[in-house]
Amino acid sequence: MSEVAILTPAERRRRGVAVPLFVVHALVLVGLAVAGLGPLLWLVAASLGETGDVLADPLGVFARMTEWQHYVDAFRGVDTARLLGNTLVLAAGSAAVTVVVALSAGYVIAIMRPRWAPIFSAAVLATIFLPAIVSFVPLYLTVVDLFGTGISLQNTYWAVWLPAAANAFAVLLVTGFLRGLPRELIEAAQIDGAGPLRIMWSVVLPLARPILGVVALLAAIGAWKDYLWPSLVLTDPKLRPISVALPMLERTNELTTFFAILVVAAVVPIALFLVFQRPLLANAGFSAGMKD
Repeated sequence: MSEVAILTPAERRRRGVAVPLFVVHALVLVGLAVAGLGPLLWLVAASLGETGDVLADPLGVFARMTEWQHYVDAFRGVDTARLLGNTLVLAAGSAAVTVVVALSAGYVIAIMRPRWAPIFSAAVLATIFLPAIVSFVPLYLTVVDLFGTGISLQNTYWAVWLPAAANAFAVLLVTGFLRGLPRELIEAAQIDGAGPLRIMWSVVLPLARPILGVVALLAAIGAWKDYLWPSLVLTDPKLRPISVALPMLERTNELTTFFAILVVAAVVPIALFLVFQRPLLANAGFSAGMKD
C-alpha cells in the first residue's frame, strides 16, 4: 500500500511551501522544548538564586544564577546523601525483581506455552484495568501480616520490592517480545537436549536483553518517583526515599536550598535515561534486524 501525504515531495520543495513549513516545524519544536525543558531549566535557575529574588521576580531568575552554595547546603545541612542512597537501593531492587518476574512469566507464556497459558495471560492483562488505589488496602494488610503468618514486611525494602515485581505491564511487554523470537532456535535447543532452564539462560536471556533493559529502566524510574506506597510501608525515617522526605525538607529548608534538593532528585532519573537510552535502542534495533 502506497503512503498518502497531504503534500508531495515536489510540492514540499517549492519555496512558497518549504519556507512556511519550516517555520511551522521550528515553532512546534521550540514549543515542545519550552514545555518539556522549561520547568526544569527554571528550577535549576531558581536553585542558583536568592529566595527573595525568586519570590519577587520568578521569571528574572535566569539573570541571577550565582548562588552555588545552595547545592553545598543541600548536602551539608540535610541528610540528602542518605535519602538518595535509600532511593537508589529501592530503585535497583525494584528493577531486579521486576526483570526476574517478567522474564519468568513471559518465558512460561510465550516459550513453554502450557495449556493454561492463555488463562494466565488474560488474568495478568485484567489486572492492568484495576485502579492501583483499589489494591492498596489488601496489599497493605498483606505486607503487615504476610499471608497470616505473623511476619511483617513493614519498614523493610521488601515491602516495596515485592509489589513492584507484580508489574503486569512488564510481563506483557516481555511476553510480546519473546513471542517474536524465532521458534527454530528454541526447537534446536530442545533437540540438543537442553532443558527449560538451560534454554531460558542460554538462548532466551541473551536475545531478551534489550526488552529486559527497557523493563528495568522503567521499573527503576517508577520506583524513584513513587511516593504514596513507600510513605505507607516505610515509616522509619532512616529508610525513607527522597520522594517521601521532600514534604518534610520543604518545611525545614530555605526555598532555594529546597529547589537545589529537587534538582538533585530529578537529575538522577534523567541521567539514567540519557546514559542508557542509546545502548537500549541500539540493541533493540539489532534484535529487530535479526528477526527480520
